[in-house]
Amino acid sequence: MQGLIDADLGGHVLKKRVALGGKGKRGGARTIVATNKGSRWFFVFAFAKNNKANISAKELAALKDLAGFLLGRTDSELDKAVVEEELVEICHEQDCENCKT
Repeated sequence: MQGLIDADLGGHVLKKRVALGGKGKRGGARTIVATNKGSRWFFVFAFAKNNKANISAKELAALKDLAGFLLGRTDSELDKAVVEEELVEICHEQDCENCKT
């Protein structure tokens, strides 16, 4: 987690700045993740800083609701959502059984 979080927006929603093609982090993109800061991290939204300054209060409320929904799912519910392609698992481990790599 060190260095991964730029802003904790509350309600299990975090923002991270990401550099884009020579623009650096300030001119790059923002990613929004829902997380329990442990074993569950969900990429839920991204936007280019030059297209959108920040998320609105209404968007943040919706993202917090989504975070609660995702983090409240059981392992079997999440596995089913991946199989049914409602969610896509992004793996960084070679032995990840749900990845299509």
